[in-house]
Amino acid sequence: MAPSGSSSLPFPQTFASSAIAACTAEIVSLPLDTAKVLLQLQKKDAAPKYKGLIGTCMTVAREEGSGALWKGLGPGLQRQVIYGGLRIGLYDPVKSFCTSIAGGDSLGVKIASGLLSGAIGITIASPTDLVKVRMQSQGKQVPKKYPSAVSAYSIIIKEEGLGALWTGLGPNIARNALINAAELASYDQIKQTLLGSGAFKDNLYCHIASSLGAGFVAVCVGSPVDVVKSRMMGAPAGMYSGMMDAFIQTAKKDGIMAFYNGFGPNFARLGTWNVVMFVTLEQVKQRVFGAKPN
Repeated sequence: MAPSGSSSLPFPQTFASSAIAACTAEIVSLPLDTAKVLLQLQKKDAAPKYKGLIGTCMTVAREEGSGALWKGLGPGLQRQVIYGGLRIGLYDPVKSFCTSIAGGDSLGVKIASGLLSGAIGITIASPTDLVKVRMQSQGKQVPKKYPSAVSAYSIIIKEEGLGALWTGLGPNIARNALINAAELASYDQIKQTLLGSGAFKDNLYCHIASSLGAGFVAVCVGSPVDVVKSRMMGAPAGMYSGMMDAFIQTAKKDGIMAFYNGFGPNFARLGTWNVVMFVTLEQVKQRVFGAKPN
């Protein structure tokens, strides 16, 4: 069963459907993502500047204007076209390959397929993720170091070298492969279970229930590496020697619970993102490309 639950389409159509759905979800959920990044980058303090999802959004809007909640939209959409299209578009072909090897469509096959398609997608799209985080974390400094996504790429290459665009690739692969597997495998499995129970039909209610469950699983699994990824990408050059060093420094300075900083906004963001993305994906595949629901 495809993660969307619809009949399989050729890869170009699946890629296009996935990219459209991912970009739609990015636009809707980006303010929550901005709040999540700011909460994750915030150091442990007796009087933290940012408090909760709504409080963080209000603080940003008050200090920088409401448009600042969509900081990084340009690289965010670039990321979703590349990463969203690949991670979802590759899921079915990879799952078919894994199924042929394993001899069945088990939960383990779904997880392996999500891990592999997520790792491939984010390896290609990681520079867009880096630029998005840098633009989100630069605050209200004037003049801004990165005035646009295009200039951000050239500034980073000029100051830090081409390889710097893949800073944090290790935790980024870990985070995105885990979250992709958690999202797609759990959505696939939950939807298969709901349809098999007879209580749900392949409709909007089933899609929303499955996507919310997928978002919760993804946040529980991916939050620690998500925090480390954001800190590595937003840190000055040389602050962390690697992924393990970032984990250790974060645990020592801010405690174990720092790995779940912004859990609420992260779930609000991923829950919203999953509902918008999967529902849009279903509609685009069926209404635009003629896929048949199961």
